[in-house]
Amino acid sequence: MHRSQLAGLIIDCQTDDLDAAGRFWSAALGLRIRETQSVDDAGYVVLDTRPADPHVEVQKVDHPSRVHLDIETDDVDAEVRRLEALGARRVRAVRSFWVMEAPTGQRFCVVRAQRANFLDDANVWDGPV
Repeated sequence: MHRSQLAGLIIDCQTDDLDAAGRFWSAALGLRIRETQSVDDAGYVVLDTRPADPHVEVQKVDHPSRVHLDIETDDVDAEVRRLEALGARRVRAVRSFWVMEAPTGQRFCVVRAQRANFLDDANVWDGPV
């Protein structure tokens, strides 16, 4: 058994000015920029969402700009296998998470659980995966 849920939306920006991109999306979405000193946030501008809401981040990337979503889980390997059984494919491993591609071509990431509401609200998946 494992759990998973939508974790957040990541706005991938192919840009040399991540701060300007962050300011634009902050103003466009009406979300403040969260000040952070975490080394894990390097290359990101984190927007301040309510604790139970999906997180929103602006990320500097070297591929064309797009939006992707993160699925958070308490068992990355089990969730990746579950999604592969649905037709997704692994694209590449990055640190502790996987970049995946849906059968319809959209990229998304499977990441470790991080939101405060995870245990209360995540989907529970039973059975062999």
